[in-house]
Amino acid sequence: MSRIKIVDLEVHYCVGISDAERAKPQRLLITVDMEFDFNMAAQGDRLNKTIDYFAVAQEILKYGNGRNWKLVEKVAVSVAELVKSEFHPESVTIEVKKFVLPQPGYVSVSWTQS
Repeated sequence: MSRIKIVDLEVHYCVGISDAERAKPQRLLITVDMEFDFNMAAQGDRLNKTIDYFAVAQEILKYGNGRNWKLVEKVAVSVAELVKSEFHPESVTIEVKKFVLPQPGYVSVSWTQS
């Protein structure tokens, strides 16, 4: 199976346990790893035979508008469900990085949807 990846897409979503933390969008980095057989696209050099990663990125960028979550875990599951239902990869793994603690570079969670 082949893979299409979008690495560290910067989004601004309202996420956090407290109301104050969710009041303002926070910077998150989302990595999307999609399993998809793009052999037909490669053979024919045709976009309509693969997953349009630009379209995926645009959907994820606007997905947070008007939404908020308490947990980054829920963000990962929600984005995976969006990608799976709209773009139909065989499976999708979503990693969400949040910059909430001062000591580590980031905290991340990953979720795979088959």
